[in-house]
Amino acid sequence: MRKYPVGKSIRTKRAELLNPFWKILYSYISHVDREGEVTFLNYGYADDKKLKLQKEDEKNRYPIQLYHHVVQSVPLKGLDVLEVGCGRGGGTSYIARYLAPNSIKGFDLCRKAIDFCNRYYSIERLSFCCADALNIPYTNDNFDAVINVESSHRYSNMERFLDEVHRILKPGGYFLFADLRDRESVESLRKQLSSSKLKIVKEEIITRHVLNALDLDHERRIKLINKLAPKVLHWLTKEFAGTKETGLYKALAAKKKEYLHYVMRKN
Repeated sequence: MRKYPVGKSIRTKRAELLNPFWKILYSYISHVDREGEVTFLNYGYADDKKLKLQKEDEKNRYPIQLYHHVVQSVPLKGLDVLEVGCGRGGGTSYIARYLAPNSIKGFDLCRKAIDFCNRYYSIERLSFCCADALNIPYTNDNFDAVINVESSHRYSNMERFLDEVHRILKPGGYFLFADLRDRESVESLRKQLSSSKLKIVKEEIITRHVLNALDLDHERRIKLINKLAPKVLHWLTKEFAGTKETGLYKALAAKKKEYLHYVMRKN
């Protein structure tokens, strides 16, 4: 029987047990979805504002609105941008097409996801590679902004990641971050961020807006699961997608998990 250190919650234990399944499912999505029906893997964002989108992007409105909310504090036009943990590239593509950076690169640890990105997207000044967030393969003082959306909760060493972000940012550059944590881990994340070499410019909890998005996007997510996943994987894919009946959705609704957004800057 696996033993856990004293003090770990049931939710933390459950998340650790599911980690290998998430990795398999993440790779599986890139294997079965060759037509690009799933290009975003985040939970989305919804408030009273409605972002103006091109017709082809409307189906991904709520995941796109999460990216927009995360980056809107910093005008990215003309900047060199990096997304760490880009997944299947939907957010990276949105930034490249709508926000006019000088360049944007995305990387992810999943080789199949990056293979998909390189096959699916053909946008000027946009590129992808396979890499590790704890060993970022770029030189010091390289980027004006680094983006990290709903990825860091899988990292084994958050402090190492933050050091890497600081290293590759240019002086004055921004770290634009959003992710969720169990309630008991929120303060730990705050301490990790505040003790890093980056200065906190903005901090907010956006859980209710993420829940709003999951409510509004529920039917689309269920249709995709029914289309792409075999029935034996439906319970797992629903948990991964945060549909209404899942433990993840219920934890957000009960504030047992919180979704946080930070803007940070390198002095």
